[in-house]
Amino acid sequence: MLMEIRSPDPRGALWNGAMRLLIIEDDQEAAAYLVKAFRETGHVADSAHDGLDGYALAREGDYDVLIVDRMLPKLDGLSLIRSLREQNVATPTLILSALGQVDDRVKGLRAGGDDYLPKPYAFSELLARTEALARRQAGSGAAEETRYRIGDLELDRLSHRVTRAGREIPLQPREFRLLEYLMRHAGQVVTRTMLLEHVWDYHFDPQTNVIDVHVSRLRSKLDKGFASPIIHTVRGAGYVLRFEEGASG
Repeated sequence: MLMEIRSPDPRGALWNGAMRLLIIEDDQEAAAYLVKAFRETGHVADSAHDGLDGYALAREGDYDVLIVDRMLPKLDGLSLIRSLREQNVATPTLILSALGQVDDRVKGLRAGGDDYLPKPYAFSELLARTEALARRQAGSGAAEETRYRIGDLELDRLSHRVTRAGREIPLQPREFRLLEYLMRHAGQVVTRTMLLEHVWDYHFDPQTNVIDVHVSRLRSKLDKGFASPIIHTVRGAGYVLRFEEGASG
């Protein structure tokens, strides 16, 4: 694993909001380290271990920054980035590569990458570069994409603040992530498998009621003091977040 391992220091972070990151890295040990390190600094991180899976996740467009290894199985990093740009996915992208010559960096940037960091690297530098890309994107007019509003329910990803009818609702990190995913898919049925993969990072069914428990807790917080629920159960399918007129009370 071509990386200088240093413990992340949250005191050094200049980015005030929580980023949502996708790490596309075939070295599973390196990917697991990065996911853990970013989460310890207050960010949300998902991972994919080949180019095709990474491309599919990145196309959803729900990430603030993509971190892409250049040498990937199934679809190499530069081809992945070119394909995303052809599909008008403009998510800022940082390329990681053991190929660090000038020509290599130029190829990466011309493929559509926004930054290029040769291996080995220090996590502190990767964090700073990632935050810089997120700040640049937020300053370019994409800030509205960090806020979701469904009826009288509003979620701000940067401040991690949730309100309903102007009343702030404090949520635990997992509850916040669950609500964020439901709001990004408002009006659509979200299945148990989707929640396990995107909120809990499970790619298998742990055969527990963890989802039911968290949905129940989230409902109790969102619906307290209001006339009708905003999260609805679709029997045999999953859940749907839908605002109905007259829900405020």
